Amino acid sequence: MLTISQAFVALVISLLIVQFLKLRKACQQLPPGPTPLPLLGNLVHLNFQFHRDLLMELAKTHGNIYTLWLGWTPVIILNGFQAVKDGLTTHPGDVSGRMVSPFFRAMAKGKGIILASGRSWKQQRRFGIMTLHNLGMGKKGLEYCVQEEASHLVEFFVNLKGRPVDPSFPLFHSISNLICDLVFGYHFSDEDKTFHELISIIHTTSCMSLPQLYEIIPWLMHHLPGPHKKALSCYDVLSSFARREIRRHKERGIPDEPQDFIDFYLAEMEKVSVCSYDEDNLVCVINDLFLSGSETSSTTLYWGLLYMVVHPDIQEKVQKELDAVLGSSQLICYEDRRKLPYTNAVVHEIQRFSNIVFVGVPRVCVRNTTLLGFPLKKGTIIMPNIASVLYDPEQWETPRQFNPGHFLDKDGNFINREAFLPFSAGKWHRVCLGEHLARTELFIFFANLLRAFTFQLPEGVTKINTEPILGGTLQPHPYRVCAIPR
Repeated sequence: MLTISQAFVALVISLLIVQFLKLRKACQQLPPGPTPLPLLGNLVHLNFQFHRDLLMELAKTHGNIYTLWLGWTPVIILNGFQAVKDGLTTHPGDVSGRMVSPFFRAMAKGKGIILASGRSWKQQRRFGIMTLHNLGMGKKGLEYCVQEEASHLVEFFVNLKGRPVDPSFPLFHSISNLICDLVFGYHFSDEDKTFHELISIIHTTSCMSLPQLYEIIPWLMHHLPGPHKKALSCYDVLSSFARREIRRHKERGIPDEPQDFIDFYLAEMEKVSVCSYDEDNLVCVINDLFLSGSETSSTTLYWGLLYMVVHPDIQEKVQKELDAVLGSSQLICYEDRRKLPYTNAVVHEIQRFSNIVFVGVPRVCVRNTTLLGFPLKKGTIIMPNIASVLYDPEQWETPRQFNPGHFLDKDGNFINREAFLPFSAGKWHRVCLGEHLARTELFIFFANLLRAFTFQLPEGVTKINTEPILGGTLQPHPYRVCAIPR
């Protein structure tokens, strides 16, 4: 006779065998990939986290479209420029859905833009695009705000008089203040404690990797301690801050001519009866604007200064071009990029090489479709590996080197590259709402800093770590530089 414990073990083994056989059968209907394990899927193969190099390495074995199982869920990985382009643009309407994972559902409750899907997402995104346009997106008014904030940043470095500093906070402060101006209608001072707390929360939330175990057993992880609890707590604090600002706007009253994003949204809530226009959605949209609009641009600039320190010859060539074309006093405009091909190429190469968001936001098939020859059912998750596009050896001459020449022709003219996809691709894409703002910020901030200063390592420091820290975005290891006035 079997004991109870032996019977239990036998039952578990039997269930695992059955699950394994079911997985094997399911795999036959999907693109090839590493063999998944019951319960864990391919998380063991991934060391429980996504890593850009590992995803590209798996493509060498399984091809540029392959399947990874995250627990019970299959995810189709697109690798390399051609696979990503064809996968997202051949039938863009078929892959226009958004996957909202258990963790993100716990975080934003399906509200907002980034972590939402369906009709509510479409309404929030459409309203967001329209409102940002009304607030000056793509117009001279908002560009002036970028120029003004860039001048404040230059002044910050001037006051240091060449002393070493970690540029992370001042960069984040300047970029975040632009978002504050759009959303709240005012700036924060450098010393504001609330703003320091806000920046710390945004940084913590953005840098955290997706907790994979939460995706498999959310009902259990919800009750257990861990980094997922910290991320959820940070998001709640960010939401509380947004609610305070909304309450302040309500108490002030909505002006006849709305001045900021909250004004526009509250006015829309009064005009329409659509249920998705509510305070909870507004809170999540505000969070989305901060999380996507602050972290990405400031981190890219953080990488940019690091690369200039590592490549002083490139820094010098940028400075020579800026001096020759603009001089020392002319206000730098986004349009000036057309007269500054080398500087523009360096800004683009910073984005390509740093590749801070190395996997695209997962899509979901909204109907049965065929992707690169493989039939996929409605509900299948598609994940583009953006890193594999930006490092594709068939698209870039020296993909693993920092080389502004990737964006220059033989005569030194700037050229757009089709494989430059840091903002994703596709007719139905969910690229960053503020893509134009991000491009404007990166160019104007970078050009102003390089015209005013030469960045170099502090005295006695000879090495600097250029490997990224894995997280929600790829961050540089903290470093200090000296901004030497020119």
